[in-house]
Amino acid sequence: MEGRKPSDPQPPPDTLPDPSSPPRAGGLPDRETLRRFVTEATGRVGKREIARAFSLGPEHKAALRDMLRELALDGALVPAGARRFRASAAMPEATVVQITGTDPDGDPIARPVMWEGDGPAPVIFMHPEQKGRPALTPGERVVARLKRVGPGRYEGRTLRRLTDAPGRVVGLFRATPADPAAAPRRAQEAGRIVPADRRSKAEWIVPAGETLGAEPDEIVVAEPLPMAGHGLKPARIVERLGPMGDARSVSLLAIHTHAIPNQFPADALAEAERARGVSAEGREDLRDVPLITIDGADARDFDDAVYAEPWSGPEGIGFRLIVAIADVAHYVRPGSTLDSEARRRGNSVYFPDRVVPMLPEALSNGWCSLRPGEDRGCLFVEIHIDAEGRKLRHRFGRGLMRSAARLTYDEVQAIADGAQDSALPEGMMATLFDAWRALSTARAQRGTLELDVPERVVRLDETGRITAIEPRIRHDSHRLIEDFMVLANVAAAEELERRRLPCLYRIHAPPSPERAEAMRDNLSAMGFAVPPVGTLHARDLAGVLARAAEGDAPTLVSETILRAQSQAEYSPDNIGHFGLALSSYAHFTSPIRRYADLMVHRALIGMGTHPPDAMPAADAAKLEEIGQQVSTAERRAILAERETTERYVAAWLTDQVGTEFTGHVSGVTRFGVFVTLTQTGASGLVPVSTLPDDVWTHDDKTHTLRGRDSGLVLRLGQPVTVRLAEATPVTGGLLFTLTDPPPVPARRARGQRPR
Repeated sequence: MEGRKPSDPQPPPDTLPDPSSPPRAGGLPDRETLRRFVTEATGRVGKREIARAFSLGPEHKAALRDMLRELALDGALVPAGARRFRASAAMPEATVVQITGTDPDGDPIARPVMWEGDGPAPVIFMHPEQKGRPALTPGERVVARLKRVGPGRYEGRTLRRLTDAPGRVVGLFRATPADPAAAPRRAQEAGRIVPADRRSKAEWIVPAGETLGAEPDEIVVAEPLPMAGHGLKPARIVERLGPMGDARSVSLLAIHTHAIPNQFPADALAEAERARGVSAEGREDLRDVPLITIDGADARDFDDAVYAEPWSGPEGIGFRLIVAIADVAHYVRPGSTLDSEARRRGNSVYFPDRVVPMLPEALSNGWCSLRPGEDRGCLFVEIHIDAEGRKLRHRFGRGLMRSAARLTYDEVQAIADGAQDSALPEGMMATLFDAWRALSTARAQRGTLELDVPERVVRLDETGRITAIEPRIRHDSHRLIEDFMVLANVAAAEELERRRLPCLYRIHAPPSPERAEAMRDNLSAMGFAVPPVGTLHARDLAGVLARAAEGDAPTLVSETILRAQSQAEYSPDNIGHFGLALSSYAHFTSPIRRYADLMVHRALIGMGTHPPDAMPAADAAKLEEIGQQVSTAERRAILAERETTERYVAAWLTDQVGTEFTGHVSGVTRFGVFVTLTQTGASGLVPVSTLPDDVWTHDDKTHTLRGRDSGLVLRLGQPVTVRLAEATPVTGGLLFTLTDPPPVPARRARGQRPR
């Protein structure tokens, strides 16, 4: 079924209040009147609606823009898409929040458990727990006192944890040496647990008889015991995960730390084992179309296949594309045990030595995997684009396909470069790349934000020993698949909008006003002009990155822009995708590993109970809740994967303590600066206590740490040389010292205020 063309009329704007209600004096309203007008509107409001309501002319344009900007910076209004605003809802002074992840500095991020306001729930940046208290972990709920610090942003302090202690303790067991002269209480101590969470500073005592036979330097899971007096809290070891020296224990540590479900219920496994192939009835036969899958060399589940051919029609010449996706909805039915378990997991989690899948292997690597030469059910989208990569029309359907080949990114790139022969039909690979170049042209004209953040790959041998840690190589073949998938995702969102069906969008809000303003100030100081808050587009930042690539500070510019970005998430409330510069976007292409994609598949199939794999009305009514749930699971997976890589890197660098490395400042905090190494991409802290003697002041707005007396400055992106002082594999923590600190001025005379 065809989707809406770019030239088709847009849906009518949201309903606004009666324009006769505000005063119509033909002049600019005051701040309170303008705020009240936006508050009373039932939808998002832009400058056009405000100008019409208050009879404003072109001469008021600049003043209105400045007033909207001030209201956004004060938190009275919240940006809601390009050039549109909505009123921000106030949170109570104290409320129950749930921890969803951590910020770049490692501090917890939370969301309110109950949120009835318009738009996405606000983000709450929690203060670290008091010394001696366990750190807040994802999924934990606390009563927090809130203080608004900007639109949709709050600071929170824990008033009361809804559980007296965390349900589990994961860390490294260290045996206590026997000492006949020790105090009685110390003599009853068999060992201690060093928490794996680097934010948890306090160790746990393991009483005698509660070790479960754990060996020294073994990763363990423990449960808290009742306190008996003051001091460190006791815990009983309930599971042994393996020695810290075993690289395969590292992923188990992350799985248990973040409570990632890794065992399927028996009923879910039985449902998966009963799965069988689909019939051709009611499906379009695509088995003669040479669709191919392109994935990493170590991939085992293939859920997307692509095809392209030249095309000409009334609109001109271009390409006909087909993107076929595994029909997971056929096997994972609403209300089944498989469905509830997939929703609980939210997504697959990928570690260097294992995958924790969203679906059992019988499906993820079996009937839902588009294996070459085997018949598989699919949902497909046929898309026509012109020579400039603009989408002309699309059509969705359910099909029966047979993959012609399973290729890796390296193989596809080698074929494209002429370094390897292809068994595909003649010219097919060249056509795929020609179509991708057309899509690249459209992407460049749209102005997407492409932050080239290096990804590290941990290489392990068959015994689990680390053999290398290196940047992941990105070919044009990677970009080809990415652009094909983005196009299919856009078509899915537009199709659901056209059919007025519920959609779980993939949204990415613009930078918050205060972050955008700080970014604008920093980029301006570097000589890059950025539009004011409220008029910022991804293409503006893409232009800055392009110009920075030709200069001598591309890393600093990239880090500055990256720091300002908000997190992408899933929501039925569409505010567009800022980074991709798209007004409508939904994840459709990976239902094997993302529950959000499965929800989009069900919506495309239909609503109600016929067919039985369509989206139930009950799920459509709680899409916001499902969106929050899968967004939290995604953040949990990202955090677990990142921490695991950090632990592998720390283990890899343990033997290199004292070695010098080059890097750049990638984070600035009140307690020091984070440095990212050039060679491995590893990040570690240079504590402020190791910096030259001075009074150091942290400026959050400019991301700098400045010495008061010396005037020396450490700033984001600054190249530095550091020496590795400490590597702690259990937490993944690295500590550095600067080896090339700036010269220190003469010591202060007596009587001057000391540091």
